[in-house]
Amino acid sequence: MVLREGTETSRGKEAYYNNIAAARAVADAVRSTLGPKGMDKMLVDGMGDIVITNDGVTILKELDIEHPAAKMVVEIAKTQDDECGDGTTSAVVIAGELLKKAEKLLEQKIHPTILANGFRMASVKAIEILRNIGFEVNMKDSATLKKIALTAMTGKSVGTLERETLADIVVSAIKQISEKTDGSLTADVDNIKVEKKQGGSVSETELILGIILDKERVHKGMPKSVKDAKIALINRALEIKKTEVDAKIQIRDPSQLQKFLDEEEKTLKELADKIKASGANVIICEKGIDDLVQHYLANDGIYAVRRVKKEDMEKIVKATGATTIGNLDDLSAKHLGKAEVVEERKIADSEMTFITGCKNPKAVSVLIRGGTEHVIAEVERALHDALKVVAVVVEDGKAVVGGGAPEIETAMKLRDYAASVGGREQLAIEIFADALEIIPWTLAENAGMDTIDTIIALKSQHESKDKKGKNYGVDVNSNKVGDMQTKNVIEPLRVKTQAVASAAEVATMILRIDDVIASKKSEAPAGGPGGMPGGMPGGMPGMM
Repeated sequence: MVLREGTETSRGKEAYYNNIAAARAVADAVRSTLGPKGMDKMLVDGMGDIVITNDGVTILKELDIEHPAAKMVVEIAKTQDDECGDGTTSAVVIAGELLKKAEKLLEQKIHPTILANGFRMASVKAIEILRNIGFEVNMKDSATLKKIALTAMTGKSVGTLERETLADIVVSAIKQISEKTDGSLTADVDNIKVEKKQGGSVSETELILGIILDKERVHKGMPKSVKDAKIALINRALEIKKTEVDAKIQIRDPSQLQKFLDEEEKTLKELADKIKASGANVIICEKGIDDLVQHYLANDGIYAVRRVKKEDMEKIVKATGATTIGNLDDLSAKHLGKAEVVEERKIADSEMTFITGCKNPKAVSVLIRGGTEHVIAEVERALHDALKVVAVVVEDGKAVVGGGAPEIETAMKLRDYAASVGGREQLAIEIFADALEIIPWTLAENAGMDTIDTIIALKSQHESKDKKGKNYGVDVNSNKVGDMQTKNVIEPLRVKTQAVASAAEVATMILRIDDVIASKKSEAPAGGPGGMPGGMPGGMPGMM
């Protein structure tokens, strides 16, 4: 009567259980990838392209998920990745476990609003506990920063020696780009340009204190290498400008045609002369460069690159101190950037431009090498995670040990807090504490350890009066519990707090949905069947 024909609804318990089942399915899809001993997933898309990874957010992005509640869980993985770069699988697994535990309380007639309220209280308290167990990390403490980078890369398809090399690169790169703004440190990983070239081995990956452009010089007559480079950045085309409106030139006399061509050539030569007059010996142009201008620049011994991306131009500004110029009449020596060398190098099967020897650059480059495309892609993901977590620690100055130790400690203190709260919210806070234990449980499970014995051993250590007891987590290498600080397993505090906050938010949001109204899908252009895809009760799409 009210809704359009074909609209389907699911209400009350049906909606709750439907949404919880979808969210749990997403968590189960990535759970086996958690930790250093986590397994990889092979993802094959409709075109037959293959991705092999154990990176949670990459897996979830590749999955073709239709269920709206499942999509909400995928969103928290994306948020976690944007904020911290790591902990995506943890956030999703905690959210899935929260909903699994909540389902049992729903069956006991506990109202979803009470659960949602309890989860919010537990989330705030858990973040407070995590902040209290965190410890300070100074940007000058390269050893600790390296441990954090190594922890982020552990479990990725990168060998031990290669991880050491990459961790050193990560720490050096983050230290180089870190800047003090308004009294606080910022480390924007967007100022690190990552280039990938197939060939060689992962150990040949290198950090360049400057910028790499996947571009060759525009004219073979130009010098291959320029020392003491003075770089002009130009964001206009070095060509004859076309008129804004349609224009037609009629030439009746052949001598007029020659005059027209001479004038055009003179204009192009003036462009090259203005560049030479500024003292520039390297040109980086965002747009095109006319063939004639290329010829004149080559005659003047000027190295030129064209059609460079805007974001790369911005990185060159930060690396060399150059100023981007739109009008060549304004170009002067004060606008030029400086670098020791600008040269063209052959890497694998392509020519690349290297801008190196920049003085205190605030933008740098990493050139990733590897035997196959899949290896390079996984190294890039490992490097992204490591760069992001080290940047987060540099900005926040706080870290915690890993291996599930913070989750066990937080869970135990949350239970004490639950007793002080009382009421039905106490039940929600207690299941929140239980849900956090899924992290050490899954780490042990993926390493082939006895999960129950592991959790009991961890609780025993955390309850002991030994101050180091709170650092005990799952040591997957020796298949027993151990002090994570001495095992050098360290993570940023923000990874943990963001995972807890995101998981609580999505679980709360899903629990508060008691009615799902799904409009009839519009028919396919080719006359395919309309309606919602089947698979779930109430006409909802399949989970995944």
